[in-house]
Amino acid sequence: MAVVFCFYNGYLQSCHIAKYQLYDGGLLLQPRSLILHPRFTLGFVMFVVGMALNIHSDYLLRNLRRPNEQGYKIPRGGLFEYVSCANFFGEIVEWCGYAILCGSLPAFAFLCFVLVNLGARSWHHHRSYLEKFEDYPKNRKALIPFIF
Repeated sequence: MAVVFCFYNGYLQSCHIAKYQLYDGGLLLQPRSLILHPRFTLGFVMFVVGMALNIHSDYLLRNLRRPNEQGYKIPRGGLFEYVSCANFFGEIVEWCGYAILCGSLPAFAFLCFVLVNLGARSWHHHRSYLEKFEDYPKNRKALIPFIF
């Protein structure tokens, strides 16, 4: 099911960008001017920062346990000092950047899906960490540093 969703989502995103995307009040911009457009620049920077956060957080999660070690551990380092699901936060920043960069209905629809899906999953992870570990940092939020 996930493969079908990813294929269909990618198809919708790429079709919209290739065939229907207009910039600056209905004008198709040349590639050079598109790259210099403030919306494109902001979205691209957010996408790259979100991807870096996501990759770094996944690296920290993969290295929580030593080989052949079992059980759960509290994630530490990077954004995990502030939130329980730093990898989800990175992914949300990534897809926010993509939606801003594209400025299209399909991109913002996918962002809404990501927010709802990862928001609920992060809340569940955060609650389970609080229940499982007595020494879990009480000031850590679920997904957005200092907020949620």
